[in-house]
Amino acid sequence: MAWSFNSDKAVYLQIAERIKRKVLSGEYGAGSQIPTVRQLALEAAVNPNTVQHAFSELENEGIIISKGTLGRFVTENAEVIEFSRRELAKSLAKEFLKSVNELSFSNADAIEILKEEAK
Repeated sequence: MAWSFNSDKAVYLQIAERIKRKVLSGEYGAGSQIPTVRQLALEAAVNPNTVQHAFSELENEGIIISKGTLGRFVTENAEVIEFSRRELAKSLAKEFLKSVNELSFSNADAIEILKEEAK
């Protein structure tokens, strides 16, 4: 089944984000091989060049590495993965705070809401 994409962001960035989340969540473990460009292009129903562009983004971030003809693998550098996890969490927190602030809640109120929901 083809992946669904929104029009707010370039498709290659959405693909990169999806793969990155799989890495950061541990679905694709450190050192594990990720699906090929062709496999992901078929799965997502996009042009292989779009997936290649997504892979380039992830390689630039150090999330995945290319091992030539062997394919692409998740980095084994735990610091890179942890840094990326924290950066993603910060980004999500900023989005949450922005949305809650638009509802006229303060940051302190937002923290209280999070504490209540975490229970």
